[in-house]
Amino acid sequence: MTINDYKFAGKKAIVRVDFNVPLNGEGVITDDTRIRGALPTLKKIIADGGAAIIMSHMGKPKGKVDMKKSLGQIREAVEKALGCPVSFAPDCAKAADAAAELKMGEALLLENLRFYPEEEGKPVGIDKEDPAYEEAKKAMKASQKEFAKTLASYADCYVMDAFGTAHRKHASTAVIADYFDADNKMLGYLMEKEVAAVDAVLGDIKRPFVAIMGGSKVSSKIGIIQNLLGKVDKLILCGGMTYTFAKAHGGEIGASIVELDKLDVALDVEKVAKENGVELVLGVDSVCCTGYDFGTFSVKPGAEIKVFPSNAIEEGWDGLDAGPESRQKFADAIKGAKTILWNGPAGCFECDDFTAGSKAIGDAIAEATAEGAFSLIGGGDSVACCTKFGLTDKVSYISTGGGALLEAIEGKVLPGVAAIKG
Repeated sequence: MTINDYKFAGKKAIVRVDFNVPLNGEGVITDDTRIRGALPTLKKIIADGGAAIIMSHMGKPKGKVDMKKSLGQIREAVEKALGCPVSFAPDCAKAADAAAELKMGEALLLENLRFYPEEEGKPVGIDKEDPAYEEAKKAMKASQKEFAKTLASYADCYVMDAFGTAHRKHASTAVIADYFDADNKMLGYLMEKEVAAVDAVLGDIKRPFVAIMGGSKVSSKIGIIQNLLGKVDKLILCGGMTYTFAKAHGGEIGASIVELDKLDVALDVEKVAKENGVELVLGVDSVCCTGYDFGTFSVKPGAEIKVFPSNAIEEGWDGLDAGPESRQKFADAIKGAKTILWNGPAGCFECDDFTAGSKAIGDAIAEATAEGAFSLIGGGDSVACCTKFGLTDKVSYISTGGGALLEAIEGKVLPGVAAIKG
């Protein structure tokens, strides 16, 4: 069933959204992007004459009530954005009466799902090494099913519209779907767009296909890199990964981040890339600093900044961004691409002294997009780069899901999608 085909008139729809929005100290939303992203689906339900029961998580309360993470703080903002009355259920496991009283054309916002350990389905307060853990895990899985059944009982149909959590088999993202038949469960508009974007990149590739993988560690991206090596024409690896590759060839990397236990992995990536005919693009120079505060994203007083070859960084210097030669190399590799995937920055872009590498990549992607490429941007830092550099309207699609997007790219089945599509 698709959301466009479903008749919501007179029906109550329980909708999993991602309202994990950032709040300031006063509980005021500082970025409502995720709320705006869910509006097309919610407004469709209301406009059709239905009622929406909205459920989401906020933060990581780990199965315990934490009022600083209460969704009650955003009820008014959701009501204003949705343009219809929105009530609030302070206990989503005991919201049957509130759901029954809900009128068509209205919405009900449930409390943070993760106040309940049953949502994630993980035992609380017991170590994995404890002999009793497996039994506790089995009991929790049974409780998770009951929790999902309770949520399902509030509505006539289920809509999954939280791509950011689609890689988790939680009560609200996957298990709940078991309590609705195929004609009464569907993906929301945001989920449809996300799935289509991933399919456009991995399923309907227009070549040349260029992927840019940044970030600090090879270990966190190795599964994605390995999957991409069988699909892309060019693979740009940047950010902190640069120094693991440089070290693998005996380079001097100063105080730069490195995974010494992954040097063989770096060499293997190069080997597989060569075997597959993939052009592997690595940085050749780096903008380095003698004193960077990773806590405040700032250069410490008196610290120096200088460019070194990425394999000849002096002792005490930390590689923090792609140098001018690397930036040009990256831009040249992106030029002429027809499919582009970007995940992870080229450096510590949060500090203006080290934004040039990420900006060069973003600008090159925007230029290629203007010339007809399909560009998919995913992962919090890459999205933040696009926002910082004013590129959000100059790329094809910005994904709302970090972990979910990466697992989809890695070739894994997303439980939140499989629960609907099979």
